[in-house]
Amino acid sequence: MQSLDNNTLVLEILRQENQLAMSIFEKEELASTIRHYSQIRVSFTEIDKLCQEIISILNKADNEGALEIDLIHSLKKCGQLLWDHLLTKPVKDKLKSAKISDLILSLDEPLIHIPWELLYNGSNFLCLDFNLGRLVRTREHITSPQYRSLPAKHKMLILANPTNDLKAAYQEGLYIKNQFDKKRKEMSIDFKSTQIDTLYVKKNLCDYDIVHFAGHCEYDKDEPKNSGWALSDGRFTIQDILSLGESLSLPSLIFSNACYSAKVKAGLVDSDYQTKTYSLASAFLFSGVRLYIGAIRKIEDRAGLGFSREFYTQLINGKSVGQSMRLARLELIKEYGIAAVLWASYLLYGDPNFVLFRPKPKPAISKFKRGVSLSKKHFAKIALAVSIISVCIYLYIWLPTLNPNTYALFIKARKLFLEGRNQEVIALSSRIIQKEPAFLAAYPLLADTYYKLGDPEAALKYYFAYARACEKRNDKKNLSSAYLGIGWIYLLQGEYPKSFDFYNKAITLSLENKDKLGEARALERLAVWYIDKENNDKALELLMKSSEINRQRQYSREHRYGLACDYFDIGLVFTNKDDYVAAKDFYAKSRLLFEQLNLKHELSDCYFNLGEICLFEKKYQEALDNYMKGLKIDQEQGNKRNISSGYNMLGELYVQMDNLKEAEKFFHRSILIGKTIEAPLELASAYYNLGLLYKQQGQKNKARDYFQLAEGIYRGIDTPAYEKVKQELFTK
Repeated sequence: MQSLDNNTLVLEILRQENQLAMSIFEKEELASTIRHYSQIRVSFTEIDKLCQEIISILNKADNEGALEIDLIHSLKKCGQLLWDHLLTKPVKDKLKSAKISDLILSLDEPLIHIPWELLYNGSNFLCLDFNLGRLVRTREHITSPQYRSLPAKHKMLILANPTNDLKAAYQEGLYIKNQFDKKRKEMSIDFKSTQIDTLYVKKNLCDYDIVHFAGHCEYDKDEPKNSGWALSDGRFTIQDILSLGESLSLPSLIFSNACYSAKVKAGLVDSDYQTKTYSLASAFLFSGVRLYIGAIRKIEDRAGLGFSREFYTQLINGKSVGQSMRLARLELIKEYGIAAVLWASYLLYGDPNFVLFRPKPKPAISKFKRGVSLSKKHFAKIALAVSIISVCIYLYIWLPTLNPNTYALFIKARKLFLEGRNQEVIALSSRIIQKEPAFLAAYPLLADTYYKLGDPEAALKYYFAYARACEKRNDKKNLSSAYLGIGWIYLLQGEYPKSFDFYNKAITLSLENKDKLGEARALERLAVWYIDKENNDKALELLMKSSEINRQRQYSREHRYGLACDYFDIGLVFTNKDDYVAAKDFYAKSRLLFEQLNLKHELSDCYFNLGEICLFEKKYQEALDNYMKGLKIDQEQGNKRNISSGYNMLGELYVQMDNLKEAEKFFHRSILIGKTIEAPLELASAYYNLGLLYKQQGQKNKARDYFQLAEGIYRGIDTPAYEKVKQELFTK
């Protein structure tokens, strides 16, 4: 089944006594206010009998994992009955007509024992039609897991035959290691097959992004938390996993190629295999593992090796985990036939759309987007946060002393600002300050308006005036906001040392005054500073602190706004780490909060950053649609700096689409606006991009001219972009 859409279907199923309630929808509709559910009455006694019959059929496979043809027919009949008895007509119709290949089964825990992967729709099994993954709703208390960010080069650990009694498990691990030796640039692999004890696993597991385990699992009926992987000196248990997850980031993917069959005949499927598989899977998932693949039977033949080989080959070539699993199933069927039911021996818990290895973008986009272009994604929205949050704090404290006429003028000015009527904002705000200099809220509004128009000198003038007015009133909370505004302007002008100093002043003031809102905002702003310096780990550390402060206080509009900004910034960090799945999740959270706060103008940045991810994923039309939505908002707002940056990003997109004529046009548009305002970083980025474009066309002299213009701007700015431009300039 070819995917015509990279969206994901979600089939949500809830058990309600003797009924199932279910809804099927696209993941993009997740935040929909109203969702249709359909219900079906179910005889769970019959369902349990069908599940047992399927297990009985699978256990009749021969030593090569193959069934006789009449047993395959029986498997299809059982799967067809499950399809008919478990799903409502609307759900079945949607699944049959779906043009989306990713399917998430969102299940209540009491439904995990059902082999959903083997539902048969009359022409195919569900796991062969869809890239299928399970998510489970639980009543267990779950603390927020620490998800691992994906590095440029992945680390993989193979644990093979730890109990030294499974020759095939050793061969499997060795085969996978040898298979990827030629992929050393994409991943490093450590292979361990002797003396694999519990201490070794506890010490080393969290150093890896992918862990493949080939061995025994053991299940403890009396104390399920003592179940786990069988190692040379005992078990690596569920309790061990949960303990590790409390303080460390576990691997992104666990492939546990073992079943709970150490004490039964090899190759048989345990009668309660689903429950046992889930017990280990849930421990890993609760502890921060994004994806868990479990086997329902011991794999001891060439077909099992074939599945692992095909799965990892597809995965490292940029396919999602779910698609890699489905293609591996289909490869087994192609090679051994549908009767070789090892294709049915694997379960995936987690989002099937998750991609661990991103295809490398063209060289041009790498140069455009990494460290050179301080573009739209660097949060023009945050500048507005200074005025909005400061205004709220100020009005709460000082409103009783204000002249009502002055307050009315300010409300009007703020409304005009949101409408993009910038000259009228300047006139009204200037009038307010002249009439009543102690009205602090007018200063940042005026400063932000000037900055939007591309006049950072005037913006700094009014932020400094804001700071002096705060000092006169001994208003340290607003003084912290003024310092953040000053630091932000310096940052966007590339004056990093000055920016850093003012951010630290703001943090110091906030801590002295026990001002949690100011502290969170200062931490977030400093995180952006570190993002510009390409220190994404430090940025993420600061954003975790900021988001925790805001999350605990999100009943307040100001903190909710701050949390939206935190999520947005975290999305950028994950984008820079090439973890686009996590980035999109955080952008979606940010966008939802902005929409709840009715801040339409904030959505421009969301559109541009989502478009950028689409660009990296080569979804060019989707990227263009998002860019144009963001550009329209900026044009309505009269935000010249963002328009210049937006044109630059559109030029980069058209380069990737091989439409160099259109790209050249947008780069020149960006430069034209950049020259009319003080936007050195945006201007330098457009110059650099034009240099790359002309270099690609073989116009060396033109390319050198634009590289020199970019280098002239970057020379005086402490940014990693300078070295990259110099390298282009002096490369023959």
